[in-house]
Amino acid sequence: MKNTFITAGEVAKELGVSKPYAYKVVKRLNEQLKQEGYLIIAGRVSRKYFEEKFYGLGKVQ
Repeated sequence: MKNTFITAGEVAKELGVSKPYAYKVVKRLNEQLKQEGYLIIAGRVSRKYFEEKFYGLGKVQ
């Protein structure tokens, strides 16, 4: 079973980018969620939200 949240380290591996860049990605996604009124956890982001933003998963097209 996958965790609800994905860490910056996992984002780095998933996207094939450096850890510092992955932290920037997570921070940006968390800023978007915060603007929508969601609570956030620094250094982690919702796996579902990450997959939706990067792969379009969960959206009906």
